[in-house]
Amino acid sequence: MIAFMSQNMAPLMFAGLIVFMIIGYPAAFSLAAVGLFFGFLGIEFDLIRPDFLGNLTFQLYAIISNDLLLAIPFFTLMGTILERCGLAEDLLEGFGQLFGPVRGGLSYAVILVGAVLGAITGTVAASVIAMGIISLPVMMRYGYSVRHTTGVIAASGTITQLIPPSLVLVVLADQLGKSVGDMYLGAVGPSFIQVALFTAYVLFLSFFRPQDVPALPPEARTLRGWPLIWRCIKGMVPSIILIFLVLGTIFLGLATPTEAGAMGVVGGFVLAWLNRRLSWDLVYQGMSSTMRITAMVVFILIGARVFSLVFQGVGGKEWIEHLLTSLPGGVVGFLVFVNLFVFVIAFFLDFFEIAFIIIPMLAPAAEKLGIDLIWFGVLIGANVQTSFMHPPFGFALFYIRGIAPPSVRSSDIYMGAIPWVILQVILVVILIVFPQTVTFLLDKPAVIDPAKIEEQLRSLPGLDLPPPPSFDLTPPRIQ
Repeated sequence: MIAFMSQNMAPLMFAGLIVFMIIGYPAAFSLAAVGLFFGFLGIEFDLIRPDFLGNLTFQLYAIISNDLLLAIPFFTLMGTILERCGLAEDLLEGFGQLFGPVRGGLSYAVILVGAVLGAITGTVAASVIAMGIISLPVMMRYGYSVRHTTGVIAASGTITQLIPPSLVLVVLADQLGKSVGDMYLGAVGPSFIQVALFTAYVLFLSFFRPQDVPALPPEARTLRGWPLIWRCIKGMVPSIILIFLVLGTIFLGLATPTEAGAMGVVGGFVLAWLNRRLSWDLVYQGMSSTMRITAMVVFILIGARVFSLVFQGVGGKEWIEHLLTSLPGGVVGFLVFVNLFVFVIAFFLDFFEIAFIIIPMLAPAAEKLGIDLIWFGVLIGANVQTSFMHPPFGFALFYIRGIAPPSVRSSDIYMGAIPWVILQVILVVILIVFPQTVTFLLDKPAVIDPAKIEEQLRSLPGLDLPPPPSFDLTPPRIQ
């Protein structure tokens, strides 16, 4: 028995973590408890040295001193402030009136506003709740299908997971050891593809099920001409300025993600002040929400570091690498298995839990197979966003359930989410088949040609390179 446990400590450790998760014990404490238990067990079985656990101090210090993680509270606070400053109302009302004359106009407006809010806030809860409170009653009032209405609002809110400055991409970049700016650039193409898939689906419904997505009646289109244009400008211009303030500075190399997040917070407060929504209550709510999310992330990260350290010490890294790299089909088999695994595990685990537990196990195997980690990270991000739409545990569906009237049944919310989950899965397939959708904006590594360097050196004035030395290797004659 002892020999069996010694030889299979890594899979037993992973199985123990799954058991704790199924029981429903908090993820942070599950990770720490399993890690420490198997750490002491590994010391008892002479798998790791007693002083090995002393590395935990360095791991915890690395978490506290990681400046990149400061971006999480900054972007969270910015999203919370913008959720309550009236920006979503202006955007939805303007675009709703603009697209109102066409079938599915309100759906187009929700999708576009979801994309804009995603590029500003980066949080799912803020987008889903804001758009749900504003657009759900209006869409139901004018005859939109209940299933389509709840589905499009939930799906448009989850766009924020992939559109920079998403918290998902920040955490993935940290776990994969890659630049946040490169991760953001890699996500630009998939973001546009996702918005295109959503709008194409609404267009399909407008032709084949027009009763589900009717156009607004003339009496509902109260804005025309210059007032309509002004309303759209009023909503878009501050959004564009804030997007450039956050993303533009990162892409141009003028600010780090943490600095851009801090500027985004300032921009959020300015927008709230311009919309006359800035108050002490708003600030308190924003800081309270930010504190809860940040504390959750930090505790999960600490627990994950404890688990991963012990897991590597008992040979878990080698076990995972051998398991994943020996799958049939090579890289394709690995990608299929990983995406199916993440898709299923997302039914039960939150994104942060997946990022801090699963990604550190998958990344070494992906790197060993020669997979671009930026592409791999964006692919996982696109896959993980489906976790917010999975019936029956999707958080976006819970948000919709919380703001929907009692007349909206939970079964309608769950059924309405299925087509949008399929569209998100199609996006994952596109990213696997066409990696260029992620990598086309990334800088290619420079190829250094020694001959060209020597030619340039010889062309410099006043620089004459001596001829290469010659060595006479002929052995001396023995007299």
